[in-house]
Amino acid sequence: MYTKYFNLQKLPFENVPDPLFFYNQGDHARIRKQISGSLQSGRGLIVVTGPIGSGKTTLSQMIKADFPDDVKLIWMAEPPANSSDLYLFLAQELGLHPLSSEKTFVMRDIRNALLEINAAGKKCLIIIDESHLMSDDVINGIRLLNNLEEGSVKLIQLLLLGQEELLEMINRPALEPFKQRIAALETLGRMNSDATQKYISHRLKVAGGTGELISDTGWEALGIAFQAGGTPRTINSLCDRAFSVAFEREKTAVDAHDIYEATQRLGLRTDVFHYIISLKSQERKSREARAVVNQEFATEETEISFKTQPAEMPNSLEKQTVSSFNGGTKQTSQAANNETDPILIDPRIHVSDTAPSYEEIANKIKENYTQKNLRVPATVLVISMISLIISVLFFCHHTDAAGFINCMINLFNS
Repeated sequence: MYTKYFNLQKLPFENVPDPLFFYNQGDHARIRKQISGSLQSGRGLIVVTGPIGSGKTTLSQMIKADFPDDVKLIWMAEPPANSSDLYLFLAQELGLHPLSSEKTFVMRDIRNALLEINAAGKKCLIIIDESHLMSDDVINGIRLLNNLEEGSVKLIQLLLLGQEELLEMINRPALEPFKQRIAALETLGRMNSDATQKYISHRLKVAGGTGELISDTGWEALGIAFQAGGTPRTINSLCDRAFSVAFEREKTAVDAHDIYEATQRLGLRTDVFHYIISLKSQERKSREARAVVNQEFATEETEISFKTQPAEMPNSLEKQTVSSFNGGTKQTSQAANNETDPILIDPRIHVSDTAPSYEEIANKIKENYTQKNLRVPATVLVISMISLIISVLFFCHHTDAAGFINCMINLFNS
């Protein structure tokens, strides 16, 4: 796995209810505190609901860890089929061997066992997971268990953990007596982007890593993936898969591309793809901007290099160009050139005595270029005028108008 590759002490995102990784913040910390307080005060029935993978089972493990010695804990992974099975299971967990399976006798034995536990200064807590699967008969059996009291003290504490459907069951009119006996009703919500980042950082820290194992684009992609809220189970699955992808690609940190690949492998529908597209667009624009800057810088360097060139080439090139432009054939001596110019000139170059200046050469070229450019529009104009005259004459020839003026009048009227 990727633990050794990223220098982690253990896998940080396994979907097992490990109290070591419990995220003691937000709803989890609040509900944990609420349940602990209710158990200490002996309030009785507590109900916790939340979406799939929201950490309800992990929360129950923390409750077990909070009361290692003072609480007799009975945990059920799922509710029984009926209330009779519920009582028999509870009796066996309390070490009882009822002589009869009748509810009345089983309930009597359970009450006596609970009295002994409370007399010893302890409490009994029964946790039923997946409580949204309970039948109405089991719910009624839990209500009767909650009625077991000794004065003002509840003999048994009950914690029901279930999905949102449990709330729909409780809110039915037929279960109003049960609802009235609930001491605390809590709901685990989804984590927003900020809570998701803190949750991931927490698990990485517990595993011996840091948040730097995820790049800036990776954090942005995670925020986008869970912008509508995320549950610990989904977050763990995505992060575990993303780290596996980064490990396969031999990266030092998880980035947005790894997050997107993980969403694809898990079949999650997110907007991370659009974020990847925007990143590629930004990278392309950045490359284009750098290319423009580099080109401008190179141009400036060329201009500076040209301006700092020695004067030999321009001077000799000027005289050679002037000689070629005027067709001059007069040869100057090397001594004469040395008197007027400190730069040595090749004596083989012929320069005219009346060599024009740069401005005269430029004006001459400009004049020729302008005249050459005017020939085309002038030709088009002449052709257009001839075509217009021919068209008018053709029109007048095919009309009955007498005279050129009448012909023009008919032309404009038409």
